[in-house]
Amino acid sequence: MNPVEQDIERRKNEIVVEVIALFNANMKFTDWDVPEADNALAAKLIIETMQEALDGLKAKLDAGEFK
Repeated sequence: MNPVEQDIERRKNEIVVEVIALFNANMKFTDWDVPEADNALAAKLIIETMQEALDGLKAKLDAGEFK
């Protein structure tokens, strides 16, 4: 395993925790902004939005933008 892989592997749990925290924060914002929020729908839409962002980052990676 090269040094970059080792570094990311060491921080993998931290990255996952941060992604979950971002999701939870957005769920909380929806609860504050929409009193009768459909939490299942909110979760679905937040996850779709997060996936779009990840897909955008992946497209940039594939296009060679992270050299």
